[in-house]
Amino acid sequence: MLPTELIALEDRYGAHNYAPLDVVIERASGAWVYDTEGHRYLDFLAAYSAVNQGHCHPAILEAMLAQAKKVTLTSRAFRNDQLPLLYRDLHKLTGYEMALPMNSGAEAVETALKAARKWGETVKGIAAGKAEIVVAANNFHGRTIAIVGFSTEDQYRFGFGPFPAGFREVPFGDIEALRSAITPNTCAFLVEPIQGEAGIIVPPEGYLHEAAAICRKNNVLLIADEIQSGLGRTGKLFACMHEGVTPDVLIIGKALSGGFYPVSAVLSSREVLGVFRPGDHGSTFGGSPLACAIARAALRVIVDEKLPARSAELGAYALNYLKNIRSPYVVEVRGKGLWIGMELNRPARPICEALKQHGVLCKETHEYVIRLAPPLIISKADLDWGLEQIRAVLEDATDARGETVAELAGTTVAGN
Repeated sequence: MLPTELIALEDRYGAHNYAPLDVVIERASGAWVYDTEGHRYLDFLAAYSAVNQGHCHPAILEAMLAQAKKVTLTSRAFRNDQLPLLYRDLHKLTGYEMALPMNSGAEAVETALKAARKWGETVKGIAAGKAEIVVAANNFHGRTIAIVGFSTEDQYRFGFGPFPAGFREVPFGDIEALRSAITPNTCAFLVEPIQGEAGIIVPPEGYLHEAAAICRKNNVLLIADEIQSGLGRTGKLFACMHEGVTPDVLIIGKALSGGFYPVSAVLSSREVLGVFRPGDHGSTFGGSPLACAIARAALRVIVDEKLPARSAELGAYALNYLKNIRSPYVVEVRGKGLWIGMELNRPARPICEALKQHGVLCKETHEYVIRLAPPLIISKADLDWGLEQIRAVLEDATDARGETVAELAGTTVAGN
């Protein structure tokens, strides 16, 4: 079918909860994706960091196929031979005593919230129904009713109330606001070490370290949502490591499967995750043998190919390159590792559309920010080519053709 026909089918029969770029991808490999007409594009989004290892990584594919031929799902009603091995691998890699696997990132966040509240009541001694969790403004932790209930983004909340109580919001990066928000009923502080959906917002240096100290002093759990920032994306295995912080609860997902299957997990101590008893919480697919085999292979790729170090090196290079682009459209360039936000003084969507025509795929967030997050396996040559397209679009966008980049939409797509 033609791309226009496929787009029409999607628009006719699918709920319109996304506004994707009109490129219809049918295959991918490494850092490149290909549309139904054979045009190729350099992926500068990596499925929101789910494919840090690159598209269709052969080692993860091999593990998935091998496991799929044996058994894919048993439910947690029975044991399987892959789950304990994933637990062992996660412990060896991170040092956490226990893990609880789920599927999506939002499910893992909900799991962490439930664990924190139950810990607050049964371990810390907070009165039943009184436990509070502090969250940061401009957060993004998923799309469930509870999670959007403590979002500060009006669109995420509109029409979905009423929302669960028990959450207190503080400005992100404001350590004194966090200190003041904690009460005897506070059981946890949930935070993204770097806010992704908000536009790659990096907090002031020392913020996470001081937040961890405040949490320890007040017997409050520090919960780090590293679903996007973790597993190498920021130049460390986890973004918290930039400040030497080990959170009490660590939430991971996305690249935990390398893009092959939805896999997430909550990592913590025996004291915290030990609050769950049979029947308290669960998931039919969470911890399935297929999910565990894929996750184990995805973790091996991150370690064996030294992806955090690669992200640190290439990310510093890309950040410096982008900061030297001369365009009145660009307000700020920020990020860590291969996770960079370019804030503009006008809507970013036309720039993303123009970049698509130049063979680079990325996406706007919060209207004025272009989020750049290529797979961590990207070659230096491919990264250079992609950065040059960004420079060309942003600099050409300011010439005599006017205030928009609409004319650039007619540019030929790179390479077949």
